[in-house]
Amino acid sequence: MYAIIETGSKQYKVNEGEVIDVELLFKAPEEKVVFDKVLLVSDKDKIEVGMPYVSGAKVTGKIMGDFKAEKVTTFKYKNKTNYHRTKGHRQPMTKVLIEEVSF
Repeated sequence: MYAIIETGSKQYKVNEGEVIDVELLFKAPEEKVVFDKVLLVSDKDKIEVGMPYVSGAKVTGKIMGDFKAEKVTTFKYKNKTNYHRTKGHRQPMTKVLIEEVSF
């Protein structure tokens, strides 16, 4: 059984027992989290697609902890003017263990 959920303006395909990295959720480690924006649920031969969300479907998980993603480097350069700038960014993320997919 798998589901497609929406969190942090992104969509993730999740299975039970899987660990996913999502945008930062402001919750403590070991705390439960419920994703109720479920776009699709599949159970072997039965598929339910929501418009936009599947009613009554939810995915529960447990927060494993927060971390920062790999650095993304941006570089600006203008020819013949001696202008160049380098910036870096590390996005805060949260690890979530998916415990149950239900509908």
